[in-house]
Amino acid sequence: MSVRRLAPAELQPKEFAFTAANMEWAKKQIAKYPEGRQASAVIPLMWRAQEQHHGWLPEVAIRYIAGMLGMDHIRALEVATFYTQFQLQPVGSKAHVQVCGTTPCMLRGSAGLFDVCKKKIHPEPFHVSADGKLSWEEVECLGACVNAPMALIWSDTYEDLTPESFEKLLDGFAAGTPPKPGPQNGRQFSEPEGGATALTDPALYAKAKQK
Repeated sequence: MSVRRLAPAELQPKEFAFTAANMEWAKKQIAKYPEGRQASAVIPLMWRAQEQHHGWLPEVAIRYIAGMLGMDHIRALEVATFYTQFQLQPVGSKAHVQVCGTTPCMLRGSAGLFDVCKKKIHPEPFHVSADGKLSWEEVECLGACVNAPMALIWSDTYEDLTPESFEKLLDGFAAGTPPKPGPQNGRQFSEPEGGATALTDPALYAKAKQK
């Protein structure tokens, strides 16, 4: 894991403001909370700001949202630096790849996925590939341990990865043809590899229909 820092000053934009549509959306989010609790909207507002700003969250956007919510800047910065869903550096235009490095994924081969990232994107995390399309980082548990190893790209998970299938996945994103999210080995959700092994007798369901 890496220390989460803001992008250097030369990469930071000078100003940020929500578009008219995003501002209307933001006001609706803020209105969900009672008076004095507007700061509770900080996560959805920063998420929307990140989506608007090329997939990453600049410092000026953090300050902008803190001002909207009546928060101290440092409180909003604490949120932005705590959650790995917020990108504090420029990311790839086609995909930012978050590879899980927690124990279940490591036991199932995520070290090989890191090697693919280093080879195809950049030797170090939080760097954009030479063509500007891809970036990557290591994160803690993404909640799909039963389908380890896995990665999160934007808001979708890609599971049951191997170095070979992961390379093809990255090539698909770079080419603008990303694969379908979910398990990449053909299994349905988290059922056993090779298909379901329990409750497969049709007679069980025939009796249920008779009732």
